[in-house]
Amino acid sequence: MSQYSVPNNQSIDGNLSVFGSIPTGNLYDPNTGTGPGPIAFDTTSVNSSDLQRAAITDYIRMRLGDGIVDVELEQEHYKMAIDQALVKYRQRAANSVEESYCFLDLLPETQEYILPREIMNVRAAFRRGIGSVTGTTASQFEPFASGYLNTYMLVAGRVGGLTNYELFVDYQKLAMKMFGGTLNFTFNPASKKLTIVRKMPYGYGGTTGNDTGQNPYESVLLWIDNVKPDQMILNDNFSFPWIQDYAYSFAKRLLGQAYSKFSTIAGPQGGTSLNGAAMVSEAQTEMERLEYEIVNYVDNGRPLTWVTG
Repeated sequence: MSQYSVPNNQSIDGNLSVFGSIPTGNLYDPNTGTGPGPIAFDTTSVNSSDLQRAAITDYIRMRLGDGIVDVELEQEHYKMAIDQALVKYRQRAANSVEESYCFLDLLPETQEYILPREIMNVRAAFRRGIGSVTGTTASQFEPFASGYLNTYMLVAGRVGGLTNYELFVDYQKLAMKMFGGTLNFTFNPASKKLTIVRKMPYGYGGTTGNDTGQNPYESVLLWIDNVKPDQMILNDNFSFPWIQDYAYSFAKRLLGQAYSKFSTIAGPQGGTSLNGAAMVSEAQTEMERLEYEIVNYVDNGRPLTWVTG
């Protein structure tokens, strides 16, 4: 894939941008000047991940009483607590992914494609037409263009009207279902392998200058869920407090497990008792409460819709 120019003087080369974002495909039209762009965000407009991690580390230290008592946690322990909070959040929270779209060039006699590692789920694959093998020509249905070209829309006051246009669109949808307008596929979220349940024949498609040496049959639009970068999650006003509290509870459990190895520390008047077991119990209760908050979408996650069956 060739290199494209994107906002803020950034560039994307290959399958990922300089910030690890997923680029859209190459449907550049020199007549209109429209082209691809990365699914990304401006990293200069938010705090860096290191700055947010430092803020969480200070939060943990202060809540554990550092400066008042000795807190025997090293920098590696704080890093581990924050990393585990992010791991748990990505596992449980819908807000850890974002809905987006990208283009995929289908190649002749090719069914399997390895997608970028940022893609967590593929919801659907949309084709431009009703599924014929004549290429992306005017004979195929393109919903936006048809809205302008349809006679009933142009002269709605004299003939036809919105009812006839709705029936026409329903006809096109039915034709797509019957004649291959939708693509069946399977997606493995671990290997990122997308398997299209159809082989595209040779002899169709045009040259787009991709790096595979093959002319694509057509470009399809993938409706996907891709992971949010750590920097975006740590700058989210809803997810950051959750990460902060979970990392604190995890660090508290680490410290409590270390303290629980010794019931007392020898000293004058019988020594000092350690509350390691109580710290572990409190931390576990706090972590369970935080995980329950994810179920209640406290982090501004995407709630469930209607489920039938």
